[in-house]
Amino acid sequence: MPWNIDREKGAEHAYLQLYEQLRAAIVSGALPAGRRLPSKRSLAAETGLSLITVEHALALLCEEGYAEAKPRSGVFAAFGGGSAPPSLRRAALEDMSAGDDAPEDFPFSVWSRTMRAVLADYDRRVLSRSPNCGCTELRAALAGYLARSRGLAVKPEQIVVGAGAEYLYGLVVQLLGRGRRYALEDPCYEKIRRVYEANGAVCEALPMGEDGIVSAALAQSGAGVLHVTPFHSYPSGVTAPAAKRHEYARWARERGAFIVEDDYDAEFASLRRQIETICSLAPERVLYLNTFSKILAPSMRTGFLVLPEALLTRYQERLGFCSCTVPVFDQLVLAEFIAQGHLERYINRRKRALLKKQNA
Repeated sequence: MPWNIDREKGAEHAYLQLYEQLRAAIVSGALPAGRRLPSKRSLAAETGLSLITVEHALALLCEEGYAEAKPRSGVFAAFGGGSAPPSLRRAALEDMSAGDDAPEDFPFSVWSRTMRAVLADYDRRVLSRSPNCGCTELRAALAGYLARSRGLAVKPEQIVVGAGAEYLYGLVVQLLGRGRRYALEDPCYEKIRRVYEANGAVCEALPMGEDGIVSAALAQSGAGVLHVTPFHSYPSGVTAPAAKRHEYARWARERGAFIVEDDYDAEFASLRRQIETICSLAPERVLYLNTFSKILAPSMRTGFLVLPEALLTRYQERLGFCSCTVPVFDQLVLAEFIAQGHLERYINRRKRALLKKQNA
């Protein structure tokens, strides 16, 4: 199988090119589940890449659940094989709760400088009313952040800013309608069910297996909306591997259903590279949701919802009148914090610390 590596200046990193080509071969069935992948030495010889570069590409495949490394045997395609690599099955439960306190390494000095800069630059605008979907600056900063960190190509106008996940869950029901059945993971974060039911939705609990919702239960469900937390689902700790994420996307397309992808804690689902989202697999069927309460601190009650473009008109007709529930000052501070790169530097610093702890 030919592997084409573009070495021109400005091309994507070589290890990512190899990773993406191997992943495409696995998803297409050219490398079916259980098939041994070419050895790292043969891949290095075929592509002209170093062993370290090839090892990096293979490690990413294993992290995302497309492949599984077996000691002294090699790396095997795992996509569609019905089981997740052990490293992706469960997370430590103590790592998943946002807790009540700010992280010890929260960048207070950077945050305070950012607050002073916003007051100086925006002056009295911080006292003004926010646009209903959120400030332009924050929505633009979030769109850029999602492109860099999650590989999502979204427009700022697709983003709705709100005060926390619970508020955004309510918007989902009001947007998609109470006439649909909402399928939830069982067990799931209890507030999800309670908010949906408080907004008049009928919920259906789908049992969780080792790699996500049990396939048979999903196939038999009559739901029109599926709410999933693919990474570090609470309280089970399950992280869905690649095959399960593709299964969710396929289910939504075949049913004409929608998925609410609750990406809580996904920044730390992989310590080396962000795992692909369901939204990247089926952007027309997925409402993507995240907040900053776990990324930064529990008091950061700023969340956001990314809508499929096809739902934008419906949102404006049904909910466009709703005022944004996050103060302008808070939005502008967070926008500046993201735009200046402080958020990603902080996340990377935490990842390095977690990786060091894991290796130890």
